[in-house]
Amino acid sequence: MEKIDKLTLVVLAAGMGSRYGGLKQIDTFSAERDTIIDFSLYDAIQAGFNKVVFIIRKSFEKEFKNIFNKKLEGKVEVVYVYQEIDAVPNDYQISGRTKPWGTGHALLMVKDVVKENFAIINADDFYSKEAFEVMVRQLKTTDPNTYSFSMVAYLLKNTVSEYGYVSRGECTVSNGGFLTGVTERLHIERIEGELMRKDEKNNLVSIDEEATVSMNFWGFTPKCFDFSQKLFRQFLDENKEDPKSEFFIPYIVNEFIKSSIATVKVLKSNAKWFGVTYKEDKIKAIRAIGKLKKDKVYPKYLWN
Repeated sequence: MEKIDKLTLVVLAAGMGSRYGGLKQIDTFSAERDTIIDFSLYDAIQAGFNKVVFIIRKSFEKEFKNIFNKKLEGKVEVVYVYQEIDAVPNDYQISGRTKPWGTGHALLMVKDVVKENFAIINADDFYSKEAFEVMVRQLKTTDPNTYSFSMVAYLLKNTVSEYGYVSRGECTVSNGGFLTGVTERLHIERIEGELMRKDEKNNLVSIDEEATVSMNFWGFTPKCFDFSQKLFRQFLDENKEDPKSEFFIPYIVNEFIKSSIATVKVLKSNAKWFGVTYKEDKIKAIRAIGKLKKDKVYPKYLWN
């Protein structure tokens, strides 16, 4: 395998923030006006990523670029791609849809600009330095011509909000440390001290707080795109009339595993996660970031 010098970080930043009440990907969480993405970018560059691809929407392009272009100039290659509702083949254009087609659709938006091993993350999650270091070590030892994928895993109890429900990918892992399946749980919340999820009939049932979950921190090779494109067309054939249907990355990963095309190594990390799903989560995030800076985990000014 040839030496791998180029690694790309793809940032899912096209979300609408409906539960948060605004564009959380560009909201600020410190006196220095840091976004949560700033910390992911800082950690990623320190760990060894040298290219960043932002997936955004045209509606906030100017504001987004005004925030990040100056910060990243001269530090890392930056590329923008756009996830819009109509970024699908003409046969699948539908009226009444108000949001893009999900994280799997977003993944396909980068296929023309990513030709190297890459990781993909959410814009509104804080993953920590250790998580990026673990992922870089994995990507640097992965042949880009293989279907050897990876993900950073977290414990469910460390990834929930105190203020409402969250969506998480519940994972099953083999004794050898490989992902055997991921189930997208669209509604998990803590009720009277117990973690509960909604089942297929919308009933609340218990879920193990020690469950391994995905926070959309995936490691892929460029081989992922062709198969994913075929899956998306199949998904659109079955769901194009449903304005709320979404094509998620865990769905793609499951199909890879079921088809025995790919393996997904589960990378364990003791990293502390936090994120913002609801407006009320902001105070907790501000405190966490303040403590990280106070403890010198991060400099006061990330980009000076």
